[in-house]
Amino acid sequence: MSFFLEMGGYGGFIWPCYVLTLGGMIWIAISSWRRAKSAAAMLADLTAEQE
Repeated sequence: MSFFLEMGGYGGFIWPCYVLTLGGMIWIAISSWRRAKSAAAMLADLTAEQE
């Protein structure tokens, strides 16, 4: 297991890249979800005004 985590001596470079990538993907997912929620609320307001 330790050999896998060391990744042939490059683990110190690889694991931070994985963490940054995962963090970026989580940030994009949360940001997209919030923007979609905001757009849905705006659409609901606009359709309510037309009725």
